[in-house]
Amino acid sequence: MHLIERLQLSPHPEGGHFRETYRASQTVQTPRGPRPASTAILFLLRAGERSHWHRLHSDEAWHFHAGGGLLVHEISPSGLTQTTPLGIEISRGEHPQHVVPAGHWFAAEPARGSAWSLVSCTVAPGFDFADFELADANQLAAHDAALTQLCGDWRQFCSQH
Repeated sequence: MHLIERLQLSPHPEGGHFRETYRASQTVQTPRGPRPASTAILFLLRAGERSHWHRLHSDEAWHFHAGGGLLVHEISPSGLTQTTPLGIEISRGEHPQHVVPAGHWFAAEPARGSAWSLVSCTVAPGFDFADFELADANQLAAHDAALTQLCGDWRQFCSQH
């Protein structure tokens, strides 16, 4: 896809393609050690691609830029689920921005009919792979009924299904 080359994106371990565009020079102390105050990436998902279930130790703000809508699926530590549609069609219920709280499992996919979706993700305190956990189906199996209702075959969003 032309956008991948044009934006100099690389494959992301959770799925899709990305490029880090910002890493704050200031650091903050966290229980897991020093982290940059904030980081940002460009993130692209094409039709059929998914951001697999994962969670972070920091909040992550998703900012919609271009393409078709994107669905962000979440499950909170207490088991509450939600799907947030990102996009520019505000009159159809899409949101231009959404924050996934720290500790929530989440996954994403282009909405039905979307050829691709381009977003930015901003993490504060900043992203570090030591704070990133990909889920396997066993970790989420206790929430099977809720996740099935949320997004159908939720196992397709697991890194190993």
